[in-house]
Amino acid sequence: MSTEPRAEADAGVGQPPRPWSHPVLKSLLGAWALAACSAEETAAVEEHLTDCATCADEAVRLRDAVSLLHPEDSLDLDPTLRSRVLAGALGRRPARIPVPDWAAPYEAEAARLDALLRDIGDAEWRTPVQLTWFDGRRATGREATVAGVIGHLTAVDGLVAGTLGLPDPGGAGSPDERTETYWAAGPAGPPAQVRATWRDQGRALIRTVSFADGDVAGLPVAYGPFSLPLRDSFLDRAFECWVHAEDIAEAVDYPYEPPSSPHLNRMIDLAARLLPASIAGRRRAGLAPPPRTLVAAGTPGRALHLEIEGRGGGHWYIALDSPGALGTPEGSVAHVALDGVEFCRLAAGHVSPEEAAAGSLGDAEAVRDVLYATASLSRL
Repeated sequence: MSTEPRAEADAGVGQPPRPWSHPVLKSLLGAWALAACSAEETAAVEEHLTDCATCADEAVRLRDAVSLLHPEDSLDLDPTLRSRVLAGALGRRPARIPVPDWAAPYEAEAARLDALLRDIGDAEWRTPVQLTWFDGRRATGREATVAGVIGHLTAVDGLVAGTLGLPDPGGAGSPDERTETYWAAGPAGPPAQVRATWRDQGRALIRTVSFADGDVAGLPVAYGPFSLPLRDSFLDRAFECWVHAEDIAEAVDYPYEPPSSPHLNRMIDLAARLLPASIAGRRRAGLAPPPRTLVAAGTPGRALHLEIEGRGGGHWYIALDSPGALGTPEGSVAHVALDGVEFCRLAAGHVSPEEAAAGSLGDAEAVRDVLYATASLSRL
């Protein structure tokens, strides 16, 4: 029996060096071209190729063949990949605890914003963020930081937390008063702590309503001058979470997509349902002309046909003469067509009523009343 080691056996600790004969090295060319050789084999093959023209020519042909099978791709990832994967996961994953459908938009928007915050560095938390809204007459705004925006969201989310009997870190007062109190005190700790406080509060809100009975959806949440049932308050928080996430994303140059169509449709529906009261509020403040006719609650009156196109699209008939009147197609005196995302940005005070009026027909006063009332839904 021969005492020489086999050519195909690997040399190990305490073993004699492996003999690299021409047939063995030639047999390794395919694996070498695929980068599948060990470090020892790679070194031996490449040393051999400097001396053997036949194997060198074969190696070049094999490498060319591999490049055809595996074309080189850019190592730079698509900047929207993370947000697309996250959106897909949020849309498909089964919840361990069923979340009420009216709370799902908030859960999704909070998760998307949290992913954005996870991706930015501590220094970017000090990036200036321009916040804009409509004060009833004109656009206004102020500058904050990323940390300040998250603190604002935490303070206003606290109104919902307090309604559910959860700890409320936002103090007392209206959303504006809570925000001013937070900004006067400054961020409560480093970025990780600011993010954790906001994120943990949001998760507690979702967990609480998921375990609660169905009656919880109707609990009133007070926002100072007005209140919303809890189901609508969650939609309001989802809307603000998205709008301020876009503010942050623009400031730090981060790609950010609008909400999914079903969630956007719910946000648009909430705004449309709030418009008759917003029109009435502007009239009481002297910012809009009085109603044309007096309409009893529950009866049809003049209406504006609001057509939302694209993502979140649908049709709404906005009562013009009384918050309690019914808007119907038969009573329509004007028509406004807007893209769903543009309508939401109007409701956030990010688009002026004049810009949005381009897609309108019919009674000009009715169009103006509705567009200005939509912008007046915005707040800090």
